[in-house]
Amino acid sequence: MKEIIKLSDKEITIDRNEFLKVKGSIDTNLYYIESGSLRVFVLDDYEEQTIRFGYKENLIVSLDSFLTGKPSDLYIQAIKKTVLKVVTKQQIDLFLEKENNKNLWTKILENLVVQQMEREIDILTNSPKERYERVLKRSPQLFQEIPNRHIANYLRMSAETLSRLKKC
Repeated sequence: MKEIIKLSDKEITIDRNEFLKVKGSIDTNLYYIESGSLRVFVLDDYEEQTIRFGYKENLIVSLDSFLTGKPSDLYIQAIKKTVLKVVTKQQIDLFLEKENNKNLWTKILENLVVQQMEREIDILTNSPKERYERVLKRSPQLFQEIPNRHIANYLRMSAETLSRLKKC
């Protein structure tokens, strides 16, 4: 991943609650989080559904738009002041002209797909307690970086249920 981060020649800062991306926008950038945290969500009948978080040393992107060049349904919003390194699609495309870089990119994408599949299975088949324990095991840093109300939304449970599970 360091090779991809090195491609960046631009850094931006977004304030707490500011949007990096909104529904209907096309994302031609990949972002590396230097500091801060963000959430990716969709708006479903006026209710936000958090689908991903990003914090220090993570990549974040509206992947659907980045890959297809079409508008995304995703919002990306800063949870707290966030500093990002920007890598453009053009920089990625040049990077991918080398075969060994294609392998790295494929591994990154495969990892994202596997994480998303695990999350979907969790939500569909596991109890709130099992979902909480799995996320705690997989991403303990999440609980240091992200407010409980956003974690509860991500886990598809109430903030009260999350609070009760954390006490057990």
